[in-house]
Amino acid sequence: MADRSAPSCHLRLEWVYGYRGHQCRNNLYYTAAKEIVYFVAGVGVVYSPREHRQKFYLGHQDDIISLALHPERVLVATGQVGKEPYICVWDSYTVQTVSVLKDVHTHGIACLAFDLDGQRLVSVGLDSKNTVCVWDWRKGKLLSMAPGHTDRIFDISWDLYQPNKLVSCGVKHIKFWSLCGNSLTPKRGVFGKTGDLQTILCLACARDEVTYSGALNGDIYVWKGINLVRTIQGAHAAGIFSMNACEEGFATGGRDGCVRLWDLNFKPITVIDLRETDQGYKGLSVRSVCWRGDHILVGTQDSEIFEIVVHERNKPFLIMQGHCEGELWALAVHPTKPLAMTGSDDRSVRIWSLIDHALIARCNMEEPIRCAAVSTDGIHLALGMKDGSFTVLRVRDMTEVVHIKDRKEAIHELKYSPDGNFLAVGSNDSSVDVYGVVQRYKKVGECIGSLSFITHMDWSSDSKYLQTNDGNGKRLFYRMPGGKEVTNKEELKGIQWASWTCVSGLEVNGIWPKYSDINDINSVDANFIGQVMVTADDYGIVKLFRYPCLRKGAKFKKYLGHSAHVTNVRWSHDHQWVVSIGGADHSVFQWKFVPDRKLKDTLHIAPQESLVDSNSDESDSDQSDVPELDSEIEQETQITYRRQVYKEDLPQLKEQCKEKRKSAASKRRERAPGNSIRLHFVHGYRGYDCRSNLFYTQTGEIVYHVAAVGVVYNRQQNTQRFYLGHDDDILCLAIHPLKDYVATGQVGRDSSIHIWDTETIKPLSVLKGYHQYGVCAVDFSADGKRLASVGIDDNHTIVLWDWKKGEKLSAVRGSKDKIFVVKVNPYMPDKLITVGIKHMKFWRRAGGGLIGRKGCTGALGRTDTMMCAVYGWTEEMAFSGTSTGDVCIWRDVFLIKTVKAHDGPVFSMHALEKGFVTGGKDGVVALWDDTFERCLKTYAIKRAALAPGSKGLLLEDNPSIRAISLGHGHILVGTKNGEILEVDKSGPITLLVQGHMEGEVWGLATHPHLPICATVSDDKTLRIWDLSPSHCMLAVRKLKKGGRCCCFSPDGKALAVGLNDGSFLIVNADTLEDLVSFQHRKDVISEIRFSPGAGKYLAVASCDNFVDIYNVMSSKRVGICKGASSYITHMDWDIRGKLLQVNTGAKEQLFFEAPRGKKQIIPSLEVEKIGWASWTSVLGSCCEGIWPIIGEVTDVTASCLTSDSKVLATGDDFGFVKLFRYPAKGKFGKFKRYVAHSTHVTNVRWTYDDGLLVTVGGADTSLMLWTYEVEGHRDSRQCDSEESDLDSEEDGGYDSDVTRENEINYTIKALSTNIRPMFGIKPHLQQKEPTLDERPPVSRALPQPEKLQTNNVGKKKRPIEDLILELVFGYRGKDCRNNVHYLNDGADVIYHTASVGILYNVATGSQSFYQEHNDDILCLTVNQHPKFTNIVATGQVGDSADMSATAPSIHVWDAMNKQTLSVLRCYHSKGVCSVSFSATGKLLLSVGLDPEHTITIWKWQEGAKIASRAGHNQRIFVAEFRPDSDTQFVSVGVKHVRFWTLAGRALLSKKGLLSSIEDARMQTMLSVAFGAVLSVEMFVFGKIMCWYELWPKLTTDLFSRCTPH
Repeated sequence: MADRSAPSCHLRLEWVYGYRGHQCRNNLYYTAAKEIVYFVAGVGVVYSPREHRQKFYLGHQDDIISLALHPERVLVATGQVGKEPYICVWDSYTVQTVSVLKDVHTHGIACLAFDLDGQRLVSVGLDSKNTVCVWDWRKGKLLSMAPGHTDRIFDISWDLYQPNKLVSCGVKHIKFWSLCGNSLTPKRGVFGKTGDLQTILCLACARDEVTYSGALNGDIYVWKGINLVRTIQGAHAAGIFSMNACEEGFATGGRDGCVRLWDLNFKPITVIDLRETDQGYKGLSVRSVCWRGDHILVGTQDSEIFEIVVHERNKPFLIMQGHCEGELWALAVHPTKPLAMTGSDDRSVRIWSLIDHALIARCNMEEPIRCAAVSTDGIHLALGMKDGSFTVLRVRDMTEVVHIKDRKEAIHELKYSPDGNFLAVGSNDSSVDVYGVVQRYKKVGECIGSLSFITHMDWSSDSKYLQTNDGNGKRLFYRMPGGKEVTNKEELKGIQWASWTCVSGLEVNGIWPKYSDINDINSVDANFIGQVMVTADDYGIVKLFRYPCLRKGAKFKKYLGHSAHVTNVRWSHDHQWVVSIGGADHSVFQWKFVPDRKLKDTLHIAPQESLVDSNSDESDSDQSDVPELDSEIEQETQITYRRQVYKEDLPQLKEQCKEKRKSAASKRRERAPGNSIRLHFVHGYRGYDCRSNLFYTQTGEIVYHVAAVGVVYNRQQNTQRFYLGHDDDILCLAIHPLKDYVATGQVGRDSSIHIWDTETIKPLSVLKGYHQYGVCAVDFSADGKRLASVGIDDNHTIVLWDWKKGEKLSAVRGSKDKIFVVKVNPYMPDKLITVGIKHMKFWRRAGGGLIGRKGCTGALGRTDTMMCAVYGWTEEMAFSGTSTGDVCIWRDVFLIKTVKAHDGPVFSMHALEKGFVTGGKDGVVALWDDTFERCLKTYAIKRAALAPGSKGLLLEDNPSIRAISLGHGHILVGTKNGEILEVDKSGPITLLVQGHMEGEVWGLATHPHLPICATVSDDKTLRIWDLSPSHCMLAVRKLKKGGRCCCFSPDGKALAVGLNDGSFLIVNADTLEDLVSFQHRKDVISEIRFSPGAGKYLAVASCDNFVDIYNVMSSKRVGICKGASSYITHMDWDIRGKLLQVNTGAKEQLFFEAPRGKKQIIPSLEVEKIGWASWTSVLGSCCEGIWPIIGEVTDVTASCLTSDSKVLATGDDFGFVKLFRYPAKGKFGKFKRYVAHSTHVTNVRWTYDDGLLVTVGGADTSLMLWTYEVEGHRDSRQCDSEESDLDSEEDGGYDSDVTRENEINYTIKALSTNIRPMFGIKPHLQQKEPTLDERPPVSRALPQPEKLQTNNVGKKKRPIEDLILELVFGYRGKDCRNNVHYLNDGADVIYHTASVGILYNVATGSQSFYQEHNDDILCLTVNQHPKFTNIVATGQVGDSADMSATAPSIHVWDAMNKQTLSVLRCYHSKGVCSVSFSATGKLLLSVGLDPEHTITIWKWQEGAKIASRAGHNQRIFVAEFRPDSDTQFVSVGVKHVRFWTLAGRALLSKKGLLSSIEDARMQTMLSVAFGAVLSVEMFVFGKIMCWYELWPKLTTDLFSRCTPH
């Protein structure tokens, strides 16, 4: 039975014995339903003492170590350990996840606490900074984070009597936190003389700012504010681990085993000493208490839970027990009764009843126990010890029978023989001893074949043989009882084994993953009757396999719950249960076995929800061997979207090339050309690896994508409009339910999704930050507010967004294999489905996470590869199309039935009001009724059906259909071949758009006197396109091989095509029929050119480094050009047709004489004088400037000169089309650049009259037409042309003040010592103001080390507390601007100096102060909105951006009452140099002093950061919102003006363009003001410049002298 599928039966967790008392505290509570909630290992347990029943929460994948109860006492939050630990908030009644909080903490989550109304949750991490985070847990959103303390934090609590205050305590500290805006600000508790500075273990808050805390020495410390006011000595004899507040008062529990109850004023009520009670024992230590009414719950260090009724407090009731700390390895089951025996390193052996779920006996031994066995008659229990001895007890009364010690090292395994006569004992010293049971355990034999320690043993049914496994993974056999090794294969063949617990052997081959260490699996037990076996491994997983399991990598069902090592696993005697034990979590799990015949009754039990993708995802599927994938799908899964260099890397690359730039900048560089181009039409549609990416808009236009362009096509006028916000391949497109907005996702290192309006073509929002490499699927929710997206990273991450705000709502790892489609449920925006390779998953949102359930195929078969999916007419119904042509119909997560729809994969599916439409690889569109019962109509896509108005030709009948959409009485179809067709309901088909198919397009030629061009591609087609208004494909011809080049003859009648196998053809340019063909080469023909004039010669260049010259008339080869050392890339003839210029891959520029091919050496000055018939060369002095600074990384692949020789167009490997002035001499010429192609622009050509530039885009298969616009006729719709790679150094100058300010380094006051040494010269001796270099910094002394400084804080400040600031002289003007404002209609003036904000009342002359800043204020602004009167924002200097108290921050405060409204800690690393409020007053814009001069936008009331982006590499002086806008602002600085737009979470910017004003150079701008649509800037030389949108309109001299400040 070599079936590799998973078994059809399964296990259900029924009971967990134990409670986690070690290393945790405060983890035991009563819920509202009077159930008890706690955790053990990785499982949250809800235990009902009334019904003696447990429910389990299984959403974690590692040890849970913290728990908090919501104030309403139904919801529970638990935190786990791990590399990427997360917090789950779950419902204790339904044990379903409500929210997942992740992606912030590392190592683990040490404490959790809900606030008073349960809206917010605070968590503390186990990382080195013990980070404190505050969450809006329902949304899964982080509100604030701050480093907690340098040492461990043990407890944290919200102050339940004053909002936004928290208290945390831990090793030698207590901190009082206040939350304001997004910043948590701590104040350390002052111990003073009242008590010793010591570790605080727990705390509880009371009213009037009083906090009670339990200390390590057993005292209770009482705090008022941040000061220690009194101590209650000796409340406990040792550390107080737990403190619990309830309506009646407080309960405390300590290491001394006592529970004490206190009233609300902390006067003692009573003491309960658990050590003195019946169940008590010496060393009992209380870790957790919970007091509710007259019941008290107590959790102990040794995994017990007691319940105490207050009026019978000397009779605690023991409701749960488990093993104490120490590893748990020993497990045995009774042969005839439902009992399990366990023994542990805590030296106890315990007997559990599997029916009553209770401990029925326990006995303490002298030594740690490592293994156990019960004799066949159930009378004796043998225990193997860690010291090499073993003991036999009687089961009924736990009395000792014998104790034997024959070995020095631990006993790992012992087993009684089936006939009850022998006991085999395997030890760490590689031997097995055999003892006779009847002879009072006399040693009768020894097996010594192993070289390593014994791990597992099994007896044969007749008790004559024993098999063993050892640490080397060797399997050996012995004859019993003597112990002689058996090696004869024949003898071994017939042995029947009584049990199977070995991990190696043919029968269990399949339990091993394909690549794994032999020690991963700790235990196996086979159930021969049920033909299944269970395994226990080192990853905390219990797995169920078929038995026997012969082939490696078998499929299985897996069960999480244990946290780390599962050390042992056994079936109960009647195979009803499986018992598994955990090593480090020392817990005992009891699983109910559900055989497959019962499965049908349990179908209503939904599959276990998984929050995490475990390490063995593929094995959960019930697949046996995978069927072959469809060829198209296989091809698609192999496409890689990785790039060597992403566009995001350009800025860094340019920085690295700074040195080269220095030398270049000294020479005066040529200006960019005045003329420009504009994208006019694109031929192409991306169908070969995308699906469902074609839609009708509201107005009946058609939206789709190709390369990096979103296209809106108007089919009446045959025109296109373009969204050019992307800079790399777009891979997916979805349309908003109102059909006006579109979302597109692209390839990129940190890839982005753009949501844009199809009418205005403006971006509304840009989402990024969560997908690596690219986004392959997007979908809007039915209300249009949310967007789901899937990435192409290794985990295919799924993200749910609130796209208008640009916020990530939830994210989860999707699948290891590719996901093709994501769909949001139209009725419930919190649910979605994803489909992909062997993948169909149903997700629901839970806070910041998504919880997935696999589609349940049940008896109907296995999960196939799904290609498309839609939701049906109710929220439960879903439909998916498979790669085999079926449509699967799902209700909830269960597959109900399948319907055969197509031959080959179903690629696209669309839901209508009454029915569905599907499209498949078979080229058929099918219309279905609303239950998929019957097919109403089919349309085959055939050439015969093409209507006369088509804009092209179908390449083949029945092309594979990739996208379908309905609307306006038509069906819109997109094919794999790059065609877009419109099918009329009555049958005729119109072809609207088409492009090349998959494969790179290189060949491009324009006709010598008609608006026509030819292209040839690796897709083995040659195509002729009409470039005049009809924009259609005129002719197409299939070739035997792909081609890379083509060329029209000078009269336009013939067309030469070079193919990839070294041959070339000349065809008739009208009919595309062969005229002549040749093959002299083996390698790709890379370029082909007719000589000018009569076209007498044809030069053919190939990749094997030669150029052949043919005489066209005589059809003979007349010359060969030799001497190139690499493949030929470009060729040009001179006007006379006598000279050939050649470029090679080794960047050589060579010249050959035609027709013989003799090599010529021509000096570069002469080259310029020669008249060239065409110029497509990229080398030589005339085009030195076209190579970018980062020339090593990227190649310029093509160029073409206009016929008036003024403008050179180039295409490069970054997808940029650039225009340069010709000749482009000198390095790094200035240019205009245009993005539309995605990666390589492989060829560019001007048409015969220079009216259009035609470009082809390599792998993006597109052909783009650009109109050429001559200077002077400029459109306001300017392309975003970056003027050039460098901001030129020689433009503009500096004023001395500005230079000085640009270079100020702000020293951080908070870090320098408090006593400042004085330097300086007395005023009358001073000659001049010292320059910056001579001015001493604030302090020369080293900053104190952190530890000292923190301890001194409390002590130093006290005496100074009674100084009050009366008057401040001075105003900070030397390096700040716009920082004096009127308030209250001129009654008050507000300004700042040092770290004080000052309000000066003009009438009374009095000052009042805002003193919350702890360092110099650099900027100040006033909110202009009437709703927020007198609200001021100030930004200060700070050190690193680690969000601690010394980080730079912005305070928003009320100028009248000096109340702080919000504190925004920011990531600006050195300080904040500019702040500005938006028009509605709700947003705040800040600019940092960090090297990138980051610009950040905040919602200041919530303290939320909305967007952030690097601003400019040089100092930005001011950034200010437009007075009428919340989304648009301008930043100005050193040689810099930029216009910014906020789209969702992204900041998009455009440079100010100066070219329209004569001799304008980019100056250093200092300030900005706004007119109606104009913005006005002021710059150094005292001129004012007015800008309209991006264009400066006029400049005015402002002062005769230079006085810009």
